[in-house]
Amino acid sequence: MAQPRLVIKLGGGQVDDPHFLERLVEVIREMEDRQILFVHGGGKEIAAWQERLGLEPRFVEGLRVTDGKSLEVAEMVLSGLVNKRLVARLVAGGVPAVGLSGVDGSLIRVEPMSHPAGDLGFVGRVVEVNSALLDMLLGQGLLPVISPISLGLDGQTYNVNADHAAWAIARTVAAESLVFVSDVPGVLVGGSTLTHLTADQIEPLIHAEAIRGGMVPKVRSALAALTGGVSAVRITNLEGLQSGAGTVITM
Repeated sequence: MAQPRLVIKLGGGQVDDPHFLERLVEVIREMEDRQILFVHGGGKEIAAWQERLGLEPRFVEGLRVTDGKSLEVAEMVLSGLVNKRLVARLVAGGVPAVGLSGVDGSLIRVEPMSHPAGDLGFVGRVVEVNSALLDMLLGQGLLPVISPISLGLDGQTYNVNADHAAWAIARTVAAESLVFVSDVPGVLVGGSTLTHLTADQIEPLIHAEAIRGGMVPKVRSALAALTGGVSAVRITNLEGLQSGAGTVITM
C-alpha cells in the first residue's frame, strides 16, 4: 500500500533558527509512515540581504515585489543559503534529503503574476509542476527540499511565493494534506487561534482585515489546494505539526 504524502511549507522566519531546525529533524524522523516534501521560504533573510545591499523590501498583500536586483538576492538566499542549510541539517540528522529549486529538472514552470494592487516585478504564477521528478525522488526514499525560485515559460527565472508553490505541489502529487508551519499556532482572529476554518469564511475575514499581511497568501493558498483535491490544510507551528494542533481548513 502506498504511503500517504504530506507537503510541509516551512516559513522563512524559522529556517534560520538552529533550535527550530534541530527540533524539526526530530519531528520528521517520527513520520516514517509518510512520504514528505518540504517547500521553504526565506523572507526574513531576503529582507536582511536587501537592506545590506541598499534595496528596499516592498510587498503587495503579503507578496514580495521582486525587481531585477531583488530577484538576484532571492535566488541567492532561497536556492543557496536556506536550501543547503535545511538539507545539511536533515542529512546530518539521518534524514535522506535532497535540495532543489523549481528551476531544476523543470520542476515548477510559471508565468508572470499580475496583481490588481500593483506591479510585482519578477514574481511567477505556477502553471505546471513536474510530478514525475518528485515521484522518482520519493520512490527512492528521498525527502525533496524545494526552493520556490522557478522557471518561466519564457526562460526567465522568477520568484514564487512559497505558499503558492506548496499548494501547487500538494495538488500535483495528490498529497493527503498540506501543512503551513510558521511561528504562529494557527490563524489568529481577535487574539484567538481558530481551530477550524471553512473555505467560504476566508474572503469575508480578509475583507474585514481580521486576516491580513502574510497570512493572506497562506489562507488563499489553502483554498486553492482544497479546490484542487487536497482534503485538508493545516496552519500551525512546529509544536502543532507534531501534535496535530493548529487551524484546520476544509471545504
